[in-house]
Amino acid sequence: MILSVTLSKPVNNIEEKLGKDYQKIKIKAVNAAEGAAYSVELFTKTQVFHKKMNEAELCDFLKANAGVTFKNCVTRTEQEEITLMANKKGKITELRKKIAAPKDSTNSLGAQKLKILPSAKKKNYLLQEGVPVPFLILLGIMNDEGKVIASRYDKFRQINRFLEFIDDILPEFSDKTAAKEPLRIADFGCGKSYLTFAVHYFLTEIRHIPCEIEGLDLKQEVITYCNEMAKKLNLKGLIFHTGNIADYSGSHNPDIVITLHACDTATDFALKYAVERNARAILSVPCCQHQINTQLQLRGKTGGAAGGVPEEFEPLLKWGIIREKFSSLVTDAIRGEWLEAQGYKVQMLEFIDMEHTPKNILIRAIKRTAQKPQTPQECKLAKALGISPEIQKE
Repeated sequence: MILSVTLSKPVNNIEEKLGKDYQKIKIKAVNAAEGAAYSVELFTKTQVFHKKMNEAELCDFLKANAGVTFKNCVTRTEQEEITLMANKKGKITELRKKIAAPKDSTNSLGAQKLKILPSAKKKNYLLQEGVPVPFLILLGIMNDEGKVIASRYDKFRQINRFLEFIDDILPEFSDKTAAKEPLRIADFGCGKSYLTFAVHYFLTEIRHIPCEIEGLDLKQEVITYCNEMAKKLNLKGLIFHTGNIADYSGSHNPDIVITLHACDTATDFALKYAVERNARAILSVPCCQHQINTQLQLRGKTGGAAGGVPEEFEPLLKWGIIREKFSSLVTDAIRGEWLEAQGYKVQMLEFIDMEHTPKNILIRAIKRTAQKPQTPQECKLAKALGISPEIQKE
């Protein structure tokens, strides 16, 4: 059975052939309800479209497009990975790579370790493997028996890791849970909302805590998809809106604000919104600190002695990859200090990211009940670098 397919490197006239200027297409196996066995994401430069296919439609689609409209096609099954590559003359090369079966955990060495550490064999996730979870099945992460699809295991781990952070902060809301009042949560930049659905399921089905969750994203297609999923799963208290974080007003003040990879200054707008609405907890995984990176790039070119950054910092701006990492750390450090000044206890924690990128810092901020916000003070780090972070703007 085909588990996933990725088509990339489109031909020049792809818009004539497929109707839109698709740059990449991702296909993955999902629950075969209503005869649809595959979920398809079609990416242009600015949008993403969604559709479904059954197995016969997928085979016809690959026959018509793999190596034809897209020069590269990677197909993954449970046994092998098949790569098709077409050159400029249309000649197709096929490469096949066997996928190694997972090692048997019951070998003698593993058994010896198991006697010492009984928990070493299987991770005790909040969402347990082998227990069917409806939204994970619909999203193609689990099959109907609750087995996690091998190619989706990183996403399964990511979801569980985030739920651990949610579980850790629940004692902060003991007054609301005791009164059976719903927790109100805002998820900014929710995308396909893996985490939004996960938090809703975890609170309502595992912790039996009522909740009202709003997801917000710029992409109308994604929001339509998420609302359709919520309706199909018959989930109450979960709704998605199209909109910009900077302009969002919201119907209620949230108790918790979460963001996963809200790009660049979108994270700053989400943090400001949380503070202005007096949210008790914030869980934010930032992404793409373009604003500070661009400012540092310009400052670095002027030279320390000529009014740019202090010369001690210049080696950090000399190489693009170093400047990018430095910009990320500077941005999040300033965000952390700003949140502390607003009366929050802030922790910088390691998060698991399925893409294995540097985007793995989670900012956890908990409102201090006895501490009032401080008068904003000039940030010495921002002043030394000559930058103007969005989080510090009025």
